Amino acid sequence: MINNLRLKLIGATMLSLIIVLSVVVGAITYSTYRGIVDDADLILTLLADNGGAFPDKVDELPVDNEGPGAGDMNIESGSRRQNDILSSPELEYESRYFTVTFNNRSGNLVSVNTGKIAAVGTSAAVEYAENVIASGKTKGFMDDYRYLVYEGETETTVVFLDCARNLSTFRTVITASLGISAAGLVMVLVLLIFLSGRIVKPFWENYEKQRRFITDAGHDLKTPLTVIGADAEVLEMDIGENEWITDIRTQVSRLTDMTNSLIMLSRMDEAEPEYQMLDFPLSDIVEETLDEYRSLAKTQGKNLSGSIQPMISLNGDEKAIRRLLSVLLDNAMKYSDENGTISLTLEQQRGSIRLMVFNTCPYMPKESLPHLFDRFYRTDESRNSQTGGYGLGLSIAAAIVTAHKGKISASTTDEKSLLITVTLPS
Repeated sequence: MINNLRLKLIGATMLSLIIVLSVVVGAITYSTYRGIVDDADLILTLLADNGGAFPDKVDELPVDNEGPGAGDMNIESGSRRQNDILSSPELEYESRYFTVTFNNRSGNLVSVNTGKIAAVGTSAAVEYAENVIASGKTKGFMDDYRYLVYEGETETTVVFLDCARNLSTFRTVITASLGISAAGLVMVLVLLIFLSGRIVKPFWENYEKQRRFITDAGHDLKTPLTVIGADAEVLEMDIGENEWITDIRTQVSRLTDMTNSLIMLSRMDEAEPEYQMLDFPLSDIVEETLDEYRSLAKTQGKNLSGSIQPMISLNGDEKAIRRLLSVLLDNAMKYSDENGTISLTLEQQRGSIRLMVFNTCPYMPKESLPHLFDRFYRTDESRNSQTGGYGLGLSIAAAIVTAHKGKISASTTDEKSLLITVTLPS
């Protein structure tokens, strides 16, 4: 159990850290990318507004939203970022761009300007522009070139801006962020592996004390309960049977059952439960157990049926599996409604064995399902002793299933029935 607790602590911490890092790195990535795109679009809009070239003077830079490309960019007049970029005297010399112009009517090539870039020739520029026109988009990326398409009355011009340097820096930053994040996750994981033991140690010590107390108290209670039971039998022989002695014997029996159940749960919580895992005919065991409850069901006026696939074997502890079957059928018998229906199904699937116990009941709220396997939990909050339950049966069933590396679950479709499903490895 301590290992499961440590794994849950490590898993929850790592998941939380991964989510936080993903949000942080994602925000940095998005903001950096948007900055690159916005800067490129700002320069492209400037080129589009000036016929594919930079204006000669800074004073001539457009500050309104008019023009062929400005409306798409939604540039705020006089914004600080716009002024910082556009007022730089090095802007024209830092920017590498080229333009391709087509005739609107004929679609023929009119002009190609690659004088401001050395990496792209005339044929490559035309190919880029034709691909952009064919895509039908007005702006975007073509390789590492950001483009903007603007149409005049007679001509359509595609302006390309080289963003390779900015994109390369962007990719380097993202790669470094992911690498640092991964290294940080590994470091945190290593620290958690070493520190998680100390973190859960107080809880584990308290849990061990509680388990030891239950075990010791259970054994200590057995002696006085045995004495009380024996004394009741002696009294019955002396004065004869009466309702008081019968009640004493009944309550002693209930306390003995509860004590044995608590001791059993405590032993199951040990690191290495004493189970003898051997192959045995599960179908025969289920059939025998079902037959034992048929007479009880008939006495209580309930309909008990079974569908058992023959020749199913299981590698496990036969005694524990018998206890599991008894617990599930006991639970179904106790909490089924008057004249209710109870069914047991055993079938083998690919790589697993499925055991299902179904019973109708007066009311089974769906919010109670996750707690059915908690110790001392009962859907009957009044804890009526007429059913004889303590809320330990399904806890024992869950412990047995877990010890056999299986899964157990509860479900209801109409809140007037309960289906317990056990899946065991075959």
